[in-house]
Amino acid sequence: MSMLTRRSFIRTTAAVGAGLVFAPAIIGRAQAQTTLTVASLLGDDKPETLIWHRIRDLVEQKLPGQFNFNIVGNAALGGEKEVAEGIRLGSVQASLSTVSALSGWVPEVQLLDLPFLFRDAAHVRATVTGETGAELKEKLADQNFVVADFINYGARHLLTKEPVTRPGQLSGKRIRVIQSPLHTKLWSAFGATPVGIPIPETYNALQTGLADAMDLTKSAYAGFRLYEVVPYLTETGHIWASGVVYFAAPFWNGLDDEQKQVFQEAASAGAVHFNELIVADEERSMTLAAEHGGKVLQPADRAAWEEGAHGVWQDFADIVGGRDKIELIRDAG
Repeated sequence: MSMLTRRSFIRTTAAVGAGLVFAPAIIGRAQAQTTLTVASLLGDDKPETLIWHRIRDLVEQKLPGQFNFNIVGNAALGGEKEVAEGIRLGSVQASLSTVSALSGWVPEVQLLDLPFLFRDAAHVRATVTGETGAELKEKLADQNFVVADFINYGARHLLTKEPVTRPGQLSGKRIRVIQSPLHTKLWSAFGATPVGIPIPETYNALQTGLADAMDLTKSAYAGFRLYEVVPYLTETGHIWASGVVYFAAPFWNGLDDEQKQVFQEAASAGAVHFNELIVADEERSMTLAAEHGGKVLQPADRAAWEEGAHGVWQDFADIVGGRDKIELIRDAG
């Protein structure tokens, strides 16, 4: 070996040796922090994303430096169904979801979607924090959905291109629905033709005529700028849109007991924060919609809306636990 070659070899060996000396420290630091990918359908200023800022900050206070929240907004990871698939596979570690979007895996959650069942947000909260909520959490956990808490997106209302105040006016209309059997049955009962379309694709579907109407909460109505394509909002309040703060089972099962407790407490605090944000955001959203031509209508015959919708109760009674259970929830509180 020449002198030059031997010197190069010595320098290289020394550098590698130094790298090996420091490698454990580098590896140790990398392993100390776990990155979790969090999917949000909306932007940084909406409750759907702000809740994760609150949860992240609460976790950081109790477990400093242990977790990095990679919050991906604006439905960049897909709609609710795509994200739910990611949660089940573990490629997405956390998100929010309406219970409607999870009904394909756990049909029993459709109990919370029954039209005209709940009087108000307090009635919904009492249900999901009681025995019914605990039962649904167990069933969701069986599908790799670890639910830390329930949230309330607000009431769903009818959105249309032309004024609609009576159920008969929906006859023959194509209505975008959540890809859920209950939602399909509900709008079919009013003579509409349900079309299952993921929420990120809804604006274009309405704009191009693939759909004529849909239903959604007031907050999301403005969040997706739907007032531009369906300017009429009829305050039917037919379904209170329950949702969940949930984690992927592979991620959750990898936490130790202390970490699970911290995440649970942070998620529950985040759920309370979310529910408060939604109330405030609904008011701002409707102001924004009005500034862009959105118009609010009142149902002309609420009894007719309720009568048409209640057929769904009978159709789904066996799936959600029986008619007695439905009526017990209706009469509670």
